[in-house]
Amino acid sequence: MTKPSLPELLHAAVSAVGGVERPGQVTMATAVADAIDDGSHLLVQAGTGTGKSLGYLVPALAHGERVVVATATLALQRQLVERDLPRTVEALHPQLCRRPQFAMLKGRSNYLCLHRLHEGVPQEEEEGLFDQFEAAAPTSKLGQDLLRMRDWADETETGDRDDLTPGVSDKAWGQVSVSSRECLGATKCAYGAECFAESARERAKLADVVVTNHALLAIDAIEGAPVLPQHEVLIVDEAHELVSRVTGVATGELTPGQVNRAVRRAAKLVNEKAADQLQTAAEGFERLMELALPGRLEEIPEDLGYALMALRDAARTVISAIGSTRDKSVQDEDAVRKQALAAVESVHDVAERITNGSEWDVVWYERHDRFGASLRVAPLSVSGLLREKLFAERSVVLTSATLKLGGDFNGVGASLGLAPEGTEGEDVPQWKGLDVGSPFDYPKQGILYVARHLATPGREGSRGDMMDELAELVEAAGGRTLGLFSSMRAAQAAAEELRGRLDKPILLQGEDTLGELIKTFAADPETCLFGTLSLWQGVDVPGASCQLVVMDRIPFPRPDDPLMSARQKAVEEGGGNGFMAVAATHAALLMAQGAGRLVRATGDRGVVAVLDPRLANARYGSYLRASLPDFWYTTDRNQVRRSLAAIDAVAKAEGK
Repeated sequence: MTKPSLPELLHAAVSAVGGVERPGQVTMATAVADAIDDGSHLLVQAGTGTGKSLGYLVPALAHGERVVVATATLALQRQLVERDLPRTVEALHPQLCRRPQFAMLKGRSNYLCLHRLHEGVPQEEEEGLFDQFEAAAPTSKLGQDLLRMRDWADETETGDRDDLTPGVSDKAWGQVSVSSRECLGATKCAYGAECFAESARERAKLADVVVTNHALLAIDAIEGAPVLPQHEVLIVDEAHELVSRVTGVATGELTPGQVNRAVRRAAKLVNEKAADQLQTAAEGFERLMELALPGRLEEIPEDLGYALMALRDAARTVISAIGSTRDKSVQDEDAVRKQALAAVESVHDVAERITNGSEWDVVWYERHDRFGASLRVAPLSVSGLLREKLFAERSVVLTSATLKLGGDFNGVGASLGLAPEGTEGEDVPQWKGLDVGSPFDYPKQGILYVARHLATPGREGSRGDMMDELAELVEAAGGRTLGLFSSMRAAQAAAEELRGRLDKPILLQGEDTLGELIKTFAADPETCLFGTLSLWQGVDVPGASCQLVVMDRIPFPRPDDPLMSARQKAVEEGGGNGFMAVAATHAALLMAQGAGRLVRATGDRGVVAVLDPRLANARYGSYLRASLPDFWYTTDRNQVRRSLAAIDAVAKAEGK
């Protein structure tokens, strides 16, 4: 029997999911198959509507090796596991003569812990266990959520938090889940045989395709203890998010609250001397943190150095002592000890990391209105880590709608630890960049308008001219506006101002769940939705409800962002352009994602308006514009108002 061709397989899969074949999808599938076959790496930019999921799934399934697919968002994980994979596997079965198995795998704290559910939660003051169901008033929201989760535990097959609808608060979920450090381990736990997290791991071991998230991929790479099964092919979707997710996993934090929790949890499990040593160290650290001013610590101040060494040494003493002291009053000692150990080890590891002082780490103080001060440490760059851990032993395909910045892939490639495309060398991973385009006709479907006449935005202060411009644009568009702001304060100010000026409903992020806000926004064309950076990627509203996307300013990182400014400085010290490599790249990615909200289907029409003249006037403006979809470009304010009014009139005539 002849081996089926890739185009035949792709055709069968596209038909099965009810899609339309796109030339870009065929080009992408062929390139993915070639990369997998010769063990090389591929960065592929595939615009919205290309059908990139099938563009990588079909060649991966056809190849037959085990593949891990890592995504950034829950929505895409669900789409892959619930829609794309089942249909694709069925469609390819007649030609492949096999049905590849697939499974989803997440971090342990995403799964319900049966031990926690049935035995209770270690109580800090008593360090015994308490029944969280009795402790929470049955009439309270927490009590109701806990009872609902207890019922759900009997019927769920996965124990996966995301399968619980409606969802519950982090506080409620924290009562029935454990981190990997707190877990007793399947062999020691009375519920090990039924454990949801262990079952998920077992399913992943048997699967041909494992769908996971960027965070678990990072944990697998960084911590050295393999979480994911061995795999020959890695596909990273939404790859523009990978560096920030890996940085997040590699960031350590110390707060007085966290240290005090560790003290309380360990107190009854160790001798008095060890407990007192940790308590004294915690008090010294807390006193220092009360005086901490936000900002980067280029060198660790002497008093902080002493406080961290005291914490590290006291934590080490407690870790050694926990194993030898047994308190007869403690029930289910294993669980209590494990939780205490996890808390103390976490304090020890961060204190030791900062004390050791790697030149590759950035350390800073942060202050939060509600939570007080924290001490944080993050890697200056994750590129070396990614180059070594990600690209060494497998073929890697990275894909997203936004990977090509300023006209090439080298900026994103560098952040991933890759040398410029085409660089030869013994230990240099070989990779290729490919842009398969988009099925949309951007110059005909969209306008990029830059409000060149506005004043350059300052760091603080009101922008009266920007508010006037925003109000006029929203009025011309008849509502239908997604407002993307560089800070929550700016989004709130704009919502407040426009609610007073316009007779249009203005929704604001934070006033309801994101899902509900998007549903309301999509349902009523006159409605506007204003929000901040986290909205820039989560909104998928095709059609007439979103015909104007406004960005208030170029989203450069804040000048006082310790990690970004440290990264910028490091590039400059190496002879590069720190501003372009860090700040402009960061802004280009966000703007490309934001602009991508406008055209989500072939019939969509509209305007992306940037209310920051620097996009037209500054030297770096052309780099940022080259990173955006190829919309028709104008700085003519009258032209853009006429266009918006015309688009609105057409939508109204069609009853939208």
